[in-house]
Amino acid sequence: MCWSYRLAGPPDPVLVANVRWLAGYRHPRYAAGPWMSALLEVFGSPRPAEEAVCELGDPIAVWPAVFHALWSGVLRVRLDEPLHERAVVCLTRQEAEAA
Repeated sequence: MCWSYRLAGPPDPVLVANVRWLAGYRHPRYAAGPWMSALLEVFGSPRPAEEAVCELGDPIAVWPAVFHALWSGVLRVRLDEPLHERAVVCLTRQEAEAA
């Protein structure tokens, strides 16, 4: 048996900040509910989040559903780049195959 080890550095601060932000929307009360089918449709192809949110309706109601879908893995975004309203969001592969 051969033992090996590797040194791990601190996590990327951008990744940590993004995951911390999305974790705030992990509670089921933010689940898309009536928005789910609309989210699946509007993010069927990659597009900036702000465009899709404005298309769906009142941003105050839609953003939490988008963040919850990102947290729960329904939607996907690059977490190694700062999250912002123009970040490109799309369906995860599993959701796209199911649609």
